[in-house]
Amino acid sequence: MPARPCAGPSPPRPGLGWIEQRERLGTGHALMVALPALPAGARVLVALGDVPVLDEEALRGLAEGSGLAALVARPADPSGYGRVRLDGAGRIEAVVEERDASAEERALPLVFTGLLAAEAEDLRRWLPALDRANAQGEYYLTQVFRLAAAEGRPARAVASADPLAGLGVNDAAQLAALERALQRRAAERLLAAGVRMADPTRVELRGELRAGRDVELDIDVIFEGRVELGDEVRIGPFCRLRDCRLAAGTEVLGHCELEGVETLGPCRIGPFARLRPGTRLAAGVQLGNFVEVKNSLLGEGAKANHLSYLGDAEVGAGSNIGAGTITCNYDGLAKHRTRIGAGAFVGSNCALVAPLVVGEGATIGAGSAITRDVPAGALAVARARERVIPGWRRRPRRGAALEGTGAGAENLPGGEERSR
Repeated sequence: MPARPCAGPSPPRPGLGWIEQRERLGTGHALMVALPALPAGARVLVALGDVPVLDEEALRGLAEGSGLAALVARPADPSGYGRVRLDGAGRIEAVVEERDASAEERALPLVFTGLLAAEAEDLRRWLPALDRANAQGEYYLTQVFRLAAAEGRPARAVASADPLAGLGVNDAAQLAALERALQRRAAERLLAAGVRMADPTRVELRGELRAGRDVELDIDVIFEGRVELGDEVRIGPFCRLRDCRLAAGTEVLGHCELEGVETLGPCRIGPFARLRPGTRLAAGVQLGNFVEVKNSLLGEGAKANHLSYLGDAEVGAGSNIGAGTITCNYDGLAKHRTRIGAGAFVGSNCALVAPLVVGEGATIGAGSAITRDVPAGALAVARARERVIPGWRRRPRRGAALEGTGAGAENLPGGEERSR
């Protein structure tokens, strides 16, 4: 399979069987524990959990054919790997673990990656012959190469064209170095396909990215899952996109978080916008700073430019959502939808309490809490009437001197007592 960035463990797939090695007595012992579950006549492919980069062609080379076969490599630094000793025909006569290798054997350039393939019946015969007479007191799986050679059937050596395939990871530093190498490779593929990057070392590909023509990526952009970018898409700095499809001409400004988002035409998003799964935006939609959208469809040309939350909503074409407006979609038990018709104007700092329908062309006055449907073309205002009380003074802090008369400070004008 193609090399891909390290991205943590995947959930188990249906049909996989799991066998626990309760005692950790080496790689040979691990296969001893698993072997009874394998059917007779099977060809067994052994891979290691600390070898994260695999090569499909090399794996096929191991699995095809018969007899014992092993994946070998020539790393620049062979430290930590078992050294491979070949016979005159280029077949493996032995693999010597580094701790048990002589100085001459440590100088051998070829190493065993830990991946091998063999017939189940051969393994059933070889594994009981393994011993623990080594520096670590473990059952080394590498002893099967000596046993196969003793039977006159030395193992095939299979090499990968990928220099990263088969490299082992023993600590966090090696894992980070391998991840950097994979990320450099991914960036080079994108650059070769015409994607422009402000800094290729500061784009993280943690899944699959498909990009059209003239796509531009700024610094510190992270892609996760499956992301598709249409022609001339622009992604600003410090953005994360997961499982998104952005149509041609879409622009995402800096510091945005997008997950499960689809744009149906060119849109402008951000900066500092958060779009959650189920968000679908028609052409011309504008979502500005500190706007959050979840499970909502915004029609063509709709705008929410400041400090708004739209959850479980349908916003009609050309509608304007004022700053500070939210859809109150959750009543503590269930989610409810808000439907806003085309051309509606919602003033700033409004609460739209779902379930709710705002008709086409309706206007909602700023500061309103709307709980009933608003007919098309109507004006809805739901707020307390403003009252101005001239000459009123605040109660002073305790111990502070009062200005004016005591009565004027304690009582409202007109003889009304201030509520406490």
